[in-house]
Amino acid sequence: MDDQNLTNNTRPFGTHVFRYLFPVIVLGLAVHLILPQFASLQHSYQVLKSLIWWALGLAFIAQVTSYLGSGYLLKTLVRLSGSSLSILAGTMITLAGASLGMVAGGVVGSSAALYHWMQKRNVNLEGATLAGTIPAILIDLVLAAVSLVGLIHLLIVHQLTRLQGISYGVVLFVLASLIGLLLWGLRKREDLTHLVNRLGLRWSKFRHKIYREQLTRNFLTGLFDAADLLVSGGWRGPMLGAALSISFDMLTIYFLFIAVGHRVSLGVLLTGYGLPLLLGKMAFMVPGGIGVIESTMTALYTSLGVSNAQAVVVVLAYRVISFWLPLLLGFPMILVLQGKNSD
Repeated sequence: MDDQNLTNNTRPFGTHVFRYLFPVIVLGLAVHLILPQFASLQHSYQVLKSLIWWALGLAFIAQVTSYLGSGYLLKTLVRLSGSSLSILAGTMITLAGASLGMVAGGVVGSSAALYHWMQKRNVNLEGATLAGTIPAILIDLVLAAVSLVGLIHLLIVHQLTRLQGISYGVVLFVLASLIGLLLWGLRKREDLTHLVNRLGLRWSKFRHKIYREQLTRNFLTGLFDAADLLVSGGWRGPMLGAALSISFDMLTIYFLFIAVGHRVSLGVLLTGYGLPLLLGKMAFMVPGGIGVIESTMTALYTSLGVSNAQAVVVVLAYRVISFWLPLLLGFPMILVLQGKNSD
């Protein structure tokens, strides 16, 4: 009887601890990231106290599924080369690569790590090159499509300011230019190789480093081979993986809006999601887009009719679930993958 009473008393206590701990994490991030922009965190705390917890749980599930989508993306890319990789292994590698990229080399460091871990798992050279280079490109393509829909929605509802139009237009132009350069390079491969070598040589001279042209040529050759596999009909699976990853990431935000008691339309959801994330990716000097994503996402949702307090809670909770927690989980996975020799 005593044990049963102890169990019954323990469960509510654990629930209360979680309910108090989660608001502390979210409000702590608000203090460090975007406190100067908001005058009423007291209202945000009131929103936190009235959270719908089942919706918060669905947000966590959606985010886990989003990362499984990234794992599926890696699995389908590796399969194109004739090698194999499980979705779970692909998810672990995605998490570890993102964490490593935050502290060592950004996207370049993350891609190099993915390439290395794939080879440790007996994935062939072609598959490792695909996994190390293509996922970021496909994710950015899906984000660009979502952002374009967001821009159109802002124009329709007459909420696009001149500054926003210029800022987001520049981001989309840069991304479109990079895609155009890649498409041109696939047709003019030797010209692209020559251009990249020239830029790499100048950058190495600026940094007083030795430039290794053969490494660049080997990398581009692998990239071209990977592109040939995708163009020949193997793009559908990887694109589905990228779409699943982004879709469930957006679903995380949708459930968080339900958790704070505000249901948003699809147009508002897409607008506040795609543009800030794309802007965060373009802010190369800011690891993970920290601060950039939070501030722009909150400002957009507020301009589209979401209350200030609800926007702060949703955006910061989203960043905790989609960025900070996966970042912490990725570091121990780096150690696991470093010691792994095969799948």
